[in-house]
Amino acid sequence: MFTGLLVASPQMRDPFFSGTVVLLCQHDDDGALGIVVNRETSLRVKQVSESLEIQAPLHEDAPVMWGGPVEPGAGFVVYRGAGPIDEGWQLGVDVAVSPSRDRLSTMLHQQVIPFYLCLGYAGWGPQQLDDEIKEGSWLCCETNSTLLFDTPLDNRYDLALASFGVDPNLVWMQPVDE
Repeated sequence: MFTGLLVASPQMRDPFFSGTVVLLCQHDDDGALGIVVNRETSLRVKQVSESLEIQAPLHEDAPVMWGGPVEPGAGFVVYRGAGPIDEGWQLGVDVAVSPSRDRLSTMLHQQVIPFYLCLGYAGWGPQQLDDEIKEGSWLCCETNSTLLFDTPLDNRYDLALASFGVDPNLVWMQPVDE
């Protein structure tokens, strides 16, 4: 099954996902799990790290991202590089996602590896995401570390849409079966 980026179609009306880019971590017969990568919350890393009793002297003012509406207290670290296979997901060559508190602590004590903390996730039941893709709600593309780590948050959706080589005003998603 597909892992990579899901880009909400310009006609997406769901208020949770309109204008979003989702890093799809897992997609199998049991459903799918992804992290929204272009929305931030009003929280700062310092607030989350203090509640976890982790020091964050280098990143305390960094924003915390909104990963999705499911389990808003669940944390995920999205970072550039390779991660341990048993700790989360390796997506492409240089993007990893980890739900590990230890990984968060490690990232908070370094300045070299780009990362961000996301709270919550997007979840789909069996076949639900497949149906939404067939209905035209999502465009799919490969994981792109430049988009995830080098592109300002407010530009990620537009850049992701532009990667398809079409003007977003001209994209009209129709169900595949029509």
